[in-house]
Amino acid sequence: MGAQTSHVTEVKGVGNITASVLLASLPELGKLDRKEIASLVGVCPYNRDSGTFRGRRSINGGRTGVRTALYMATVVACLWNPQAKPFYQRLITAGKRAKVAIVACMRKLLTILNAIIRDNQHWRCDMS
Repeated sequence: MGAQTSHVTEVKGVGNITASVLLASLPELGKLDRKEIASLVGVCPYNRDSGTFRGRRSINGGRTGVRTALYMATVVACLWNPQAKPFYQRLITAGKRAKVAIVACMRKLLTILNAIIRDNQHWRCDMS
């Protein structure tokens, strides 16, 4: 477990507390694919459509403690992470609202962390 924690904390934005919460509250990390892990945490958008009505997409469900820790890590990553920062800027430039862009970055960060744990490798900036 110590090697996984050190691999996860190498990602800019993820600190010791976030790594601890992720590894303790999300034992499936590294065992599921990116869509399943995003759904489990509760960061994938669900629609509110009925018939011809098209509602706004929103996130809900999942593990709130993990989602809260991931949110704070993502806010920091949007400032300092060389992958999350341009992704966030691109979404904002495209006209997305700030919270929508942060949730998209949360999914991206979770996908990166899932791959790091799955492959048991160090973080590389060129991962996608």
